[in-house]
Amino acid sequence: MAVKPTTETDVLIVGAGPTGLLLAGDLAAAGVGVTLLEKRAAESNLTRAFAVHARSLEMLDARGLAEELIATGRPLDGLRMSDRLGIDLGTLPTRFPFVLMTPQYNVERLLLERAEKAGATVLRGAEVTGLRQDAEGVTLETRDRRSHRAAYAVAADGVHSTVRDLLGIPFPGESVVDSMVLADVRLDREPTETITVSANHAGFAFIAPFGDGWFRIIAWDREERYPDGTTPSPEQLTALVRAILGEDYGLHDVRWSSTFHSDERQAPDYRSGRVFLAGDAAHCHSPAGGQGMNTGLQDSANLSWKLAAVLRGRATDALLDTYQTERHPVGKTVLRTSGALIRLALAESAPTRALRGALTALGGLLDPVTGRGAKLISGIGISYPAPKDAHPQVGKRVPDLRLTALSKPAEGAPAAPERLYEALRAGKFVLVSNDELAAAEPWADRVVCAAPADPHGKLRDTVLLIRPDGYVAWAAVDPGQGELRAALTDWLGTPA
Repeated sequence: MAVKPTTETDVLIVGAGPTGLLLAGDLAAAGVGVTLLEKRAAESNLTRAFAVHARSLEMLDARGLAEELIATGRPLDGLRMSDRLGIDLGTLPTRFPFVLMTPQYNVERLLLERAEKAGATVLRGAEVTGLRQDAEGVTLETRDRRSHRAAYAVAADGVHSTVRDLLGIPFPGESVVDSMVLADVRLDREPTETITVSANHAGFAFIAPFGDGWFRIIAWDREERYPDGTTPSPEQLTALVRAILGEDYGLHDVRWSSTFHSDERQAPDYRSGRVFLAGDAAHCHSPAGGQGMNTGLQDSANLSWKLAAVLRGRATDALLDTYQTERHPVGKTVLRTSGALIRLALAESAPTRALRGALTALGGLLDPVTGRGAKLISGIGISYPAPKDAHPQVGKRVPDLRLTALSKPAEGAPAAPERLYEALRAGKFVLVSNDELAAAEPWADRVVCAAPADPHGKLRDTVLLIRPDGYVAWAAVDPGQGELRAALTDWLGTPA
């Protein structure tokens, strides 16, 4: 059979899960040509992930999707990993001091609608089988003998990434726990606690609501082992839940179940030439803390604006190397925190159980998790490396600042954004200052200018240049016009 004609675009993304869809939507909204290659022939209403953390909700808010997603699920101000091990999220400094329980397919639906509306192309039944790259671009071949060409490609095709294997990038790590059971079920009797969790001599069990009548069960049997690809029967699942939680809640209608071993793995390199790894293709870990999908979404938010800037000639290829330096340490931290949580939750040895009891007895919740750890798990505590002698805010996440327009909008023009994450919906940088800053006018197509709503607050003398992903690119106290122009040129490129 002859190879069919080559399709060409700017960026190829392999995998139409949350990571790939957010990236595709961002690129398409920025005017970049993007095609998603998804080996599944049809969308699925089954799901693995079900927790959306605060930082992911902020990312979705910056895309106008947060409120619609929140309406599909149930917000919780904390997560529990056992009867005495929990994560307090209710005091986080964010508009979203909670974790949202909603099936992954709700996240995918909203991101798919956004991506297609912006002009992204989704090709289903397109299983990647070959990869070639050269100095000018990347060519991917699919099982239907089509060839797809782009300047860059991103592998968002999961733990068993074909693209990662084709690149020869290793995926070192180890198995944390085997025979972990996932199941989506209905219950005759809803638990009194929103999150029901316990661990005992029989194993570990966790029940959480999706908010639509279905419940997610995560269970682990200390004695029985189920090889990957096989699952316990509904009767076995019911018995396991009853043995650990003391009640089976009338479990019935198992619509989906899976048995898997939970690994901790991370690729040493997130980039190989013109190809990038994102989401589970770059890192995988235990489900403890619900950080998997969230970390992938934030990988995409970090990479998308950088790819767009390079493809539009506003930055050099060196900007793309910062994806590795910024996101690889985050992946490593996620492996460490989720690993600590799962090991404590599944503690089998008497000394480890005693340690868990001693730590939790100090305050009801594990102290390292309630403070800085909660910020890391939610994502809002993540920051990126800053150059030496940079302003202390550089690399930090910016909360949802209240803003006011620098000047009155022209008649018929849209209203000025009243907060930062509304301003970020333009997909541009945001310059926050109390001054008119006429120096920014040549970059009007690349930056939104606004003033802090409180002109006498902490930012009264500080100018912030905020990246499209909500992190501070540059900051200075009372900078001169020349200093500001230099910073804008560094980050936004030469004016049109």
